[in-house]
Amino acid sequence: MMKGPSPRGDTLGPIGDKILFENEFVRIWSVKLDPGERQRWHKHDLPYIIVPMTEGQNIMYFEDGREKETSETVGGVLWREPGIPHELLNVSDWQYRNVLIELKASPRVDTAGD
Repeated sequence: MMKGPSPRGDTLGPIGDKILFENEFVRIWSVKLDPGERQRWHKHDLPYIIVPMTEGQNIMYFEDGREKETSETVGGVLWREPGIPHELLNVSDWQYRNVLIELKASPRVDTAGD
């Protein structure tokens, strides 16, 4: 969870609204955006998976000026690599929610007994 100045001079925010679970392997966040709401500038330092809990129509704004429209469906799963700071705008007329799973490390499997 990186914090610091964003490309626009703002402080980078957290990845989501709250941490639902965390151990040495994963950190799981809830993300909720009301219609027209923006998720603050933030940066992912770990690879992550997004599991939409509602349909989503959003626009991602990136530090380098790029914009990306997203259309998410319930039951879909999205893989994302760490990247540059960005923010997310909910352009739908309903609340958007997802569960975001950051992957910290792979569990070690003891195969000595095999």
